[in-house]
Amino acid sequence: MIEHLPTGQDRIDLLATFIRIVEAGNLSAAAVQLGTTQPTVSRRLQSLERALGLRLVQRSTHGMKLTADGERCYAHAKTFVETWRTIEADLKGAKDEPDGHLRVVVPHAFGQDQLIVPLMRYLERYPRVSVEWLLRDSRPDFIAEGIDCAVVMGTVDDPALVARQLAMVPRIAVAAPSLLGGAPPPGHPAALADLPWMAFLTFYRDEVSLSHRVTGEQHRFPIRPRLGANNLYALRNAALAGQGAFIVSSWLVEDDLRQGRLLHLAPDWQGAAMAVSIAYPHARFYPARLRMFVEVMRTMVPRLIGAPL
Repeated sequence: MIEHLPTGQDRIDLLATFIRIVEAGNLSAAAVQLGTTQPTVSRRLQSLERALGLRLVQRSTHGMKLTADGERCYAHAKTFVETWRTIEADLKGAKDEPDGHLRVVVPHAFGQDQLIVPLMRYLERYPRVSVEWLLRDSRPDFIAEGIDCAVVMGTVDDPALVARQLAMVPRIAVAAPSLLGGAPPPGHPAALADLPWMAFLTFYRDEVSLSHRVTGEQHRFPIRPRLGANNLYALRNAALAGQGAFIVSSWLVEDDLRQGRLLHLAPDWQGAAMAVSIAYPHARFYPARLRMFVEVMRTMVPRLIGAPL
């Protein structure tokens, strides 16, 4: 039987799969990222090796290692596939309709609340795209995990990433009325130092720093948190139960403040605003699904959190 080797678009797809295998580190991880099965990925790799007449990967009980030919193939494949996608995007122009699968990492609290509205808008606008919405406060390994983009809090200083700042999130000090024993909220940070405190461990642990909204005057005081957590919802629930004061992004407690469940402490003072950005690896080609997702986020997020750049 004569074996028909892949041609044209089939070979491009095989090269793209090979790139994903290399960057994911193994066939199983590549299959998850490609939304297929490990046997399918293995067959694609074998088809590429037959087409080239070369062994690209050595597999053993210790894992997977590229051969010398595999190393060269990977370098050429990256350049070729990116160039081909750039040509496609340029020729399609305005007709480049987003499709395919998008993997996005978002912070737990932000990704369950404020970002759902722009996500829904994106899915409604581009029905040919599916999204994997991964809630995580740590920053991903974009290449190894096959992540297209991430919404991140704080400074992005990785030179391998493009970071588009979306907004600055205001942060304020809050506590339950029961913590104050019915007294009105203190107006100056100096009166807050003796309160029981909780800490959002990702951003502060043993000191609270507040600045005056108008004058910029700063006031700092040390704390010994009775509760430290890396999740804003956990701290909010503990605050509602009267366990302590804490610094929180203002969007998370707007309704609690309106309903009187929490009080804004030293309302003329605020914590350092937190930058929120969308980040993704540098590349010569960005698929329409990623470009349009970034655009939706840049348009909607500043309005939703009330602190546009």
